[in-house]
Amino acid sequence: MVKRVFLHVGAPKTGSTYVQNVLWKNVEALKKSGILLPGSTTAHDEAMTDLRQVTWRDPASSWTWDRLVTECARWPGDVIVSNEGLGGATAEQAARAVASLAPAEVHVVVAARDLWRTFPSMWQQSIRARSLWSFGDFLDVIERGRYDAFWDFTPNRMLRRWGDLVPAERRHLITVPPPGASQEMLWGRFAGVLGIPAGLCDLRVPSSNPSLGAVEVELLRRVNVGLGDRYPHRTPYQKVVQRHLVNAVLKDSANDTRFGIGPDRVDWVAELAEQQIRELQEYPCHVVGDLADLRPDGAVVTTMPTVTTMPTVTTTPTVTTTPDDLTEAQLLEAAIETIIGMLGHADELSTREPLTSREVLAKVKNRAKRALLRRAPAGR
Repeated sequence: MVKRVFLHVGAPKTGSTYVQNVLWKNVEALKKSGILLPGSTTAHDEAMTDLRQVTWRDPASSWTWDRLVTECARWPGDVIVSNEGLGGATAEQAARAVASLAPAEVHVVVAARDLWRTFPSMWQQSIRARSLWSFGDFLDVIERGRYDAFWDFTPNRMLRRWGDLVPAERRHLITVPPPGASQEMLWGRFAGVLGIPAGLCDLRVPSSNPSLGAVEVELLRRVNVGLGDRYPHRTPYQKVVQRHLVNAVLKDSANDTRFGIGPDRVDWVAELAEQQIRELQEYPCHVVGDLADLRPDGAVVTTMPTVTTMPTVTTTPTVTTTPDDLTEAQLLEAAIETIIGMLGHADELSTREPLTSREVLAKVKNRAKRALLRRAPAGR
C-alpha cells in the first residue's frame, strides 16, 4: 500500500517541464529508491484531463484518474504525480482527487513565479495552445477583471482549492528562484520536498519547452488567426502546427527579441505582487524558497504594508518590448525565414532513408505494445 503521494499540481511556466524531465529521465533510479512515477508523462496528462472533464480531452486517451490511482495504490513506497494542468481543477474535482488516494498521506505541491515573468509566459503558452488574443488584449482583460481563470493558476488560489484538503504541514509552496539562478537551484527545492536524496538524479536534461521571441510568438498568433477552425485544439493542433511549425522551425529561429510588460504597467504588477505575498504570508503552509522571489525583479518595498494601505514600491524591473510594438516589416522578414525553414523541414522529411523491414517490424511491435498497455484494465 502506498505511503505518501505528492501531488504537484502547478502552476504552468514555473519550471515544471524541467522538473518533470529530470523525474522521468531518472524514473528507474527513483523506483529503486522507493519512489514511483506511475505510468508515463502521457498517463499523468490524460488522467488530468479525465479528472477535470475538459472538452479538449483526446478521445483516444486510455488513462483515467481512477486508473492512475489504482497504479499508485499498488506501490509500497512514495508516489509522485506531476501535471501542471491539475492546478485548474475545481474545488470539487480536487476534493475527489485527494479523497481517491486515501488512506495514503497526501501532500500538495504548488510552485509560484513572480507575476512580472508569469504574465508574458502565460500569454505565450496560451498562443501555443491556439489562442488568438494580442498581448495587450490579454493584459487588458486581466487588469479589468474579465479573465478570472488566469488567477486560478496562481499559488494563492491553487493552495485554497488543493491545500485546504490536507493538513498545513502537507502543503508545500515552492518559489521559483529569481532571474539568473540555475535550474539546479529549482530542482533542489523540489527534491527536498519530494524526499529525493541529493545526487540520486542525473540533472542533464534538454530544455524541451524553450520560450519563443516576440517576433516568433506574434507570428504564431497570426497563423492561429488565419487557421480559422482548422486544426482545433488540442490533439490536431499539436500533431500539425506544434510539430511542423513550432517544434521544427520556430523553436530554432533567432528568438532574440525578448518581450515583457510595458512601463505603463510596472506599478500595477508590483502592487499585485505585494498583495499576493501578503496573502501567502497569512496562509499556513511549508514555504521552500523565499516569498520575496515573487516580487518583480528589482522591485523594492520602501514602506511596510498595513491592513489599510498599500506599500510604497520602487520598481526597477527590466522593461522590454511588447509583441504589439513589432513592425510589419519585422513580421514579414520572420515569415519569410519561417517559410524557408518549413521548406527545409519538408525536404528533410521527404528525403529520409526508408526504414528497413526490421525497423518497420520493430516500430509496429512497439506501437502494438503501447496500444495494448493503453487498453489494459487498471491494476493489471
